[in-house]
Amino acid sequence: MAISNHKTKFKDLSNTGFGANSSAEGGRLVNPDGSNNLRKTGLPFYERISVYHSLLRMNRFKFAMAIFTFYTAINLFFAVIYFTIGVDHLSGIDVNHPFMVRFLEAFFFSSQTLTTVGYGHVAPSGLLTNFVASTESLLGILAFAVVTGLIYGRFSRPRAYIMFSNNIIVAPHKGSRALMARIATYKNNHLTDAEAQLTVALHVNEDGRMITRFYQLPLEISKVTSLALSWTVVHPINEDSPIANYTAEQLKDAKMEVILSIKAFDDHFSNTVQQRTSYSHHQLVYGAKFEPMFERAPDGNYTLLELDKISHHSLVPLEDRANLN
Repeated sequence: MAISNHKTKFKDLSNTGFGANSSAEGGRLVNPDGSNNLRKTGLPFYERISVYHSLLRMNRFKFAMAIFTFYTAINLFFAVIYFTIGVDHLSGIDVNHPFMVRFLEAFFFSSQTLTTVGYGHVAPSGLLTNFVASTESLLGILAFAVVTGLIYGRFSRPRAYIMFSNNIIVAPHKGSRALMARIATYKNNHLTDAEAQLTVALHVNEDGRMITRFYQLPLEISKVTSLALSWTVVHPINEDSPIANYTAEQLKDAKMEVILSIKAFDDHFSNTVQQRTSYSHHQLVYGAKFEPMFERAPDGNYTLLELDKISHHSLVPLEDRANLN
């Protein structure tokens, strides 16, 4: 695998944040969603987890379920307290009702107190019950302030809204070959000054020890003024490429992983946004080309970008595939 050429001709990166010891790695380095594929230990769970960041990054369904679960749990907690004190201290609840009915009435009184709605059907009586109710109302005010802030933070957090092709391909390119991936924005945001960075990780055997080498892959075009349509990120595999001497099988044997990072300026947020993904050797398609994903609209008045075709590719003829190695 021409390891000696890489030692002398190409300088590997040492500032990627990942270690070079391949035997210590578990699977890929970066997940498809851009997160690091690792778990941290050595500290208690509550010190390793940022609840704020977790709630900001959580998908919408899980976020809604987390809020609902928290709201239900708090009301159950206070309902138990009211029930322990005695529902006879909650005027409006008939003590002769069945147990479940009385507990549900205490639960709904808790929800009215937590949200400071207070319909007035049930009211606390006695010092202890009023103290618990006032404490719950204060907790409700603080909790809703936090939830409102979280919702605003999720809504206003700058995001790149970039989608990546499912595969990375090696295609014929200008009489040679090139490594390609395709990206596009899928929202109505406008990204300008978009810059791409492609890093490859190769697992190689040096002196009987597996080492991970990282190389920056030079791009044919590394920056575009506007990311209006799709952008095919192209790394020409020529004599200046760190993977120039690798065949398709050798890239798979080296467990190649390509990390694609995109950084751009969002006009709407007036802020820099970034997003990344990674491609493992299983996602490498050798001898293919991307199919067009935009065309003129039928009426000729605008350009039609078909986002569902971002990963569409077709294999090149056999004779062209034979010339890629």
